[in-house]
Amino acid sequence: MFSGRVPALRANRVAGELARLRSEGRPLDDLTASNPTRVELPYPPDLLAPLASPDALVHDPAPFGLPAAREAVAAHLAGRGVAVHPDRVVLTASTSEAYGLLFKLLCDPGDAVLVPQPSYPLFEHLTRLDGVAARPYRLEYHGRWQVDVDGLAAMVDARTRAVLLVSPNNPTGSFVRPDELAAIRAVAVRHGLAIVCDEVFEGYPMEEVAGRSGSLVADAGALTFTLGGLSKLAGLPQLKLGWILVGGPDRLVAPARDRLELVCDTYLSVATPVQLAAGVLLERSRPVADAILRRVRANYAALRRLADRYPACRVLRTEGGWYAVVQVPAIRSEEALVVELLRHDGVHVHPGYFFDFPREAFLVLSLLPPPDAFAGAATRVLARASRSPR
Repeated sequence: MFSGRVPALRANRVAGELARLRSEGRPLDDLTASNPTRVELPYPPDLLAPLASPDALVHDPAPFGLPAAREAVAAHLAGRGVAVHPDRVVLTASTSEAYGLLFKLLCDPGDAVLVPQPSYPLFEHLTRLDGVAARPYRLEYHGRWQVDVDGLAAMVDARTRAVLLVSPNNPTGSFVRPDELAAIRAVAVRHGLAIVCDEVFEGYPMEEVAGRSGSLVADAGALTFTLGGLSKLAGLPQLKLGWILVGGPDRLVAPARDRLELVCDTYLSVATPVQLAAGVLLERSRPVADAILRRVRANYAALRRLADRYPACRVLRTEGGWYAVVQVPAIRSEEALVVELLRHDGVHVHPGYFFDFPREAFLVLSLLPPPDAFAGAATRVLARASRSPR
């Protein structure tokens, strides 16, 4: 009776243990936290006041978003070194919705897109919901994460429609390097593929390195789509405003925009109040973004210092984003270790297999929690991972 695109949900061992502990009222330190509004960051109390503009009482539907909102996004990005004309800005309700719109634009049912592995766990669901196949290409760790470009190229066949990049990647925190991007662009041009680059975490580099964001917006060879939004850039996931920046040669951009306009006009999903407030929100939220950046940098540095006390564990290099990957001894399964941490240490972390790490044993830790809570919980994680299982 139900569509095969929506699988029946089955609780895994981690979810079962987590539900049991919560039902008992057990306190937990959450090192999976992804919601910046729940980790004691300094949000100005009047930050959302611009949403109350009386102009929002007038409904003025625009498939790509209100011109003033698109201009505000373009102006904000220009201040970050990304030059894009407002005509090439398409507003969406979220990055997840942006993927769905682009899959509808680019793919027929049964077509395929190439996705990084390890990476964002929602790709499996997002592609499946649109009847699209997700084919993984490898990220390999050699002191830093690198794209296996040869492996990526080998995955392309007649049904492949796009390459998905995440820069910095979630959870590896790795930016796509210029040489990797050039090689991927060459593959895309040769096979007529689009490139979709998710840059939602680009505002949170661990080191100050210029020129990493927006590099596909002015691409002259391939059709490109660069994704961003308020959720990460402004630390405001509840406002549901994202964007797609359309890049590439005019001969590809023009028909893509025509078709994308039809798709967007079918949904008209972006609320008017947040569009009208976009420019002010982007400006007023800068202190929030700065606080998030300080927080994740401080917690990452603390994690690396703590790991020096536990040589059996290794913190893999993170270049940006909100997460860190810790390689731990593979003396028990990731799932068993995560359950032990929940049951005996009161700490919740992600096992690597949630993100399709190809082998054991990795843990993924959020860098968002308050520093004192993070340091205490991370110490318990490293200590438990270094000990033999009970």
